[in-house]
Amino acid sequence: MRAYRDLLSDDPAWPGIAALVAEARTPTVVLPPTPDAARACLEGLQVTTRSTLGAIAHETGGMLVDHGWLRILGCGHPTFTRRIGQWNADLGVPFGQLLIVADDVVGGVFAINAGALGPARGNVFYFAPDTLRWEDTERGHSAWLHWVLAGDVALYYQDMRWPGWESEIAQLRADRALSLYPFPWTVEGQDIARVSRRSVPAAELWRFQMDMAAKLDPRS
Repeated sequence: MRAYRDLLSDDPAWPGIAALVAEARTPTVVLPPTPDAARACLEGLQVTTRSTLGAIAHETGGMLVDHGWLRILGCGHPTFTRRIGQWNADLGVPFGQLLIVADDVVGGVFAINAGALGPARGNVFYFAPDTLRWEDTERGHSAWLHWVLAGDVALYYQDMRWPGWESEIAQLRADRALSLYPFPWTVEGQDIARVSRRSVPAAELWRFQMDMAAKLDPRS
């Protein structure tokens, strides 16, 4: 275990990330960290602040992208209490398999592959709620964050959004998600504008989707 002071880099990644946020194509809110939480989060991850992962863990309580549609985990905040690393532990997902770095309001999850998702270690994968499968974004974590901030997130999610989604998710806490019915992986659930949406804890939706993925395709 490296000590906290050894994880603080003289060449931190945060200034570059902050510059990206300031010029982001997609509106992004950076939640402030608290010193104790930032330290605990960094020590738990055992990565330095020179890395994008370490910089986000240490310098943010989390990041809310595109009106809160996408939630990037940091060291926690009163409005977004989930912490990167700790969220893995809460869900019972070992670091040696994958590291969850973000999720969205409809149950999609972004995670760094540590071996559980095949040979593309270090790539960020997306668990798609409309297929119940992990999809390789073919980007490492730094490149993925650049895409989130400078790319076209709206285009990526266009088939999962409905008229008036902005005002609906504005009422949704960042520790919750929307359970859709009929389920988005069914034929009946393909028209997202016509499904019902119910606020549930993010952990509840994760576990339900993992259970369904295992039942529908044991290889997942």
